[in-house]
Amino acid sequence: MQPEAVLRHLAFAGGLALVSALAVRLMIAFPILDHPDPRKAHRRPTPKGGGVGIVLAFLAGMLVLFAVARSARLADPQFLGVIFAAAAIAAVALADDIHDFRFTVKLAAQTAAALVALASGIGLTRLAIPYVGPVELGWLGPALTLFWIVACTNAVNFMDGLDGLVGGTLLIACAALSAIAAFEGGWFVYIAAMFLAAGLLGFLPFNLHPARIFMGDVGSQFCGFVVAVLAVASARFDAAQISFLLVPLLLFGLLFDAGFTLLRRAAMGEPLAAPHRTHLYQLAERSGVPVRAVAALHWGFAAFGAALAVLFLRLPPWAKPLVVLPALAVQLLWLAYVARRVRRAGIGWRAAGGAGNGGDAPRPRSW
Repeated sequence: MQPEAVLRHLAFAGGLALVSALAVRLMIAFPILDHPDPRKAHRRPTPKGGGVGIVLAFLAGMLVLFAVARSARLADPQFLGVIFAAAAIAAVALADDIHDFRFTVKLAAQTAAALVALASGIGLTRLAIPYVGPVELGWLGPALTLFWIVACTNAVNFMDGLDGLVGGTLLIACAALSAIAAFEGGWFVYIAAMFLAAGLLGFLPFNLHPARIFMGDVGSQFCGFVVAVLAVASARFDAAQISFLLVPLLLFGLLFDAGFTLLRRAAMGEPLAAPHRTHLYQLAERSGVPVRAVAALHWGFAAFGAALAVLFLRLPPWAKPLVVLPALAVQLLWLAYVARRVRRAGIGWRAAGGAGNGGDAPRPRSW
């Protein structure tokens, strides 16, 4: 790609960041308030729905792309269905921010959007296994794709509970993915990741601790869905479809925390859909780690994942799946550190009352 083209794209993305910032500022002026309760950390009613800016910036970018770039469309026709599905999931999530739907309603909307993506032709057909090579997935392909999209959407949504954590992580991940896609010739992934990063760039300054506004479900579910689809689209970077691992590498910190917490709560017999404050990042903050430090650490996880993604592209095919091992090692060290702090603070791992073993936990400083 010519440097002049990259500069034009970056300038356009800067304009989209301003669109996002303006929309976020309007959401602060005309707020949907998120009121404190025992499972949340903020003390005062705070606006939510800041993700509207991210959604509008992304959709505005796509609208201009399809209206103007007639001679060089950067998206295949099949991605149109994905964009409409993303817009639909954002609309349902915004309604959820206002009316607080049950989890089953959210899950149904996420599943429907994922099915639209599948019907549009987005899906895994093969994966590479170390020392085995590419394996055709057959009927498992659509099932795994559906599971991944819904799981990633929820993981991002679950992790959006601390000022700046998800917004900063996704900004780094999308910027890295856009750069990688440019080198690999994945034009839709390149431009979609850039547009999403632009929306996040406009939103993030308002969400840094102490946050003036929260992303809300409209932002977290929309972003989770889009990056999940981009992960599947990234599988096209090679014939073996092992480049699917690029996005999981970039989001490894979010995915590990969400997955570990889900499995731990299931093992402890807790209702999985019940609200709680026992994610690793929440336990770290409750144990006294500053909000900014927890968020910055997750940004570091994303940056480390970006470095691993670059290494991933240079490894021989048989070794590429093994690149997740360093990312896993870092997360296990983080888990051990949080477990040690939890033990010392006497917080406990259960969600009862949000205070560990039935005690009165101090109110955290932010959400």
